[in-house]
Amino acid sequence: MTRPRSRILVVDDDPDIRELLSDRLRLMQLEVTCAADGQEALALLRQEAPPLTLLDLQLPRLNGMEVLQAIRREGLETTVIVITASGSVERAVEAMRAGAYDFLPKPLDPAHLEVVINKALERDSLREENRLLHGELDSLDRPMIGESPAIQDVARTAQQAAASNATILLRGESGTGKEILARAIHRWSPRRNHPLVTVNCVALSEELLESELFGHEKGAFTGAHQRKQGKVELADGGTLFLDEIGDIRPALQAKLLRLLQEQEFERVGGTRPIRVDVRFVAATNTDLERVMKEGAFRQDLYYRLNVVSLTLPPLRERKGDLGALARHFVEKYSAELKRPAKPISPAAMAILARSDWPGNVRELENAIERAVVLSTGAEIAPRDLPILRGEPDEDTPAEAGGTYHEAVLQFKRELLRSALDRAQGNQTRAAEALGLQRTYLSRLLKDLGVRNRDE
Repeated sequence: MTRPRSRILVVDDDPDIRELLSDRLRLMQLEVTCAADGQEALALLRQEAPPLTLLDLQLPRLNGMEVLQAIRREGLETTVIVITASGSVERAVEAMRAGAYDFLPKPLDPAHLEVVINKALERDSLREENRLLHGELDSLDRPMIGESPAIQDVARTAQQAAASNATILLRGESGTGKEILARAIHRWSPRRNHPLVTVNCVALSEELLESELFGHEKGAFTGAHQRKQGKVELADGGTLFLDEIGDIRPALQAKLLRLLQEQEFERVGGTRPIRVDVRFVAATNTDLERVMKEGAFRQDLYYRLNVVSLTLPPLRERKGDLGALARHFVEKYSAELKRPAKPISPAAMAILARSDWPGNVRELENAIERAVVLSTGAEIAPRDLPILRGEPDEDTPAEAGGTYHEAVLQFKRELLRSALDRAQGNQTRAAEALGLQRTYLSRLLKDLGVRNRDE
């Protein structure tokens, strides 16, 4: 897998200077595009979004300062190095105040040109590394945990598949750890130093999901005030994780199929194909074979996604991992609260073992987090667990605890549905009414399987 060469746009009305710069920049292994005036430059910036732009200030149609102002106004993502006439330091300072990164005086010195371009490339590389580090921080304390044969077999196959570019489909019930495995696959792959970008296919409407995936051009729809890169472009060179792929609507499935087949797409409102180098990992808890037979999921997309299929076992089928998982979550949330990690009492562990955990590892994590927060004794006891919350006797049979737990889950679902109904399906307003963060509400809806009643 090779990363595409860095691209640069050269903007100058002098054809000799354009040719001279192009030759020099290509020797630096840069992919060069040229423009002869400000309007042509702005059109290319909107369409191609080159990471670097070498911009002469003296241009016909739109001058360099006007191009700089348009870049800032429209939020176009490019690092600008301006070219100024000899002795025009004031113009260079003005350009840097308008958003330019650096400047080059005429006549151009090839050695100075190379130094400035390399500085700009290094700056962009550091910015990208910083973005990647922030994107991965939330997964560093969420490793694949378990010694059971079922989970070890999945992990072993995933590691083998990670070394290739094959599309991987992760299947399993909600809460079994599909996203964690997707992150592990990315870290095991040759693309580990490039972005891992996640798209939740069920959290957005069809129109917003298309824009989230592919980006949009300015004016593509109401509210599209500037061009926006989509998640596919951001994942270039890396991995795109499509969570809840089974819920994507048929109209968007055709565009996704083209992306998987051709590694190219068009932004919403755009006409120019954009090529990318992306590895795809998808996840679903939906019976894709059933929805495919019902005509709600394209057969060709199914086969394109189902190259390597991995099914994560539910927690009830890997009870041998309960102890290791529970202890991991105790340590995690104890560290967050800056408390020493407590042992889990044998009675509490017996209760954990009796539950079927319909919400799987995610439900266990929530239960342990609550126990760590509420525990006041020397160890985590049955009374600290939500399964038996409110029960008078710690030895109450598991069936009673299960009934209580299911009642609590049902109450949560109805509460969320009611809030969504009152907000007419608007998750932001529903979250405000419930006093929750919008992202947390989205996670609750996903975890509890709640959708708007008209979906």
